Amino acid sequence: MKYAIVEISGRQFWIETGKYYDFNRIPTDLGKQITLNRVLLLNDEGKVLIGQPYLEKVQIKGKILEHLRGKKTIVYKMRPKKKTRKKQGHRQDLTRVLIEDIIVS
Repeated sequence: MKYAIVEISGRQFWIETGKYYDFNRIPTDLGKQITLNRVLLLNDEGKVLIGQPYLEKVQIKGKILEHLRGKKTIVYKMRPKKKTRKKQGHRQDLTRVLIEDIIVS
């Protein structure tokens, strides 16, 4: 099983080929190809490569499937004994990316 750990938009993801992942909004058009090059770790059938901090020879090709919004999270702030309450909702803008290939050069 071939997988990689990638840093994208400040977070780290365990990436496998043929699966799709939801990242923070990437401002590109639908159907375009993107390249992820901040690869921290690569496991290629038991052969493990670890970057310092990134692997320069590894690229991950992906295709943007859709732009969507995440589930609503409720932020509720209350100060006790002050009669102060604030309820606020938030939906994160996301981009769904299909991982097509992990390329080691």
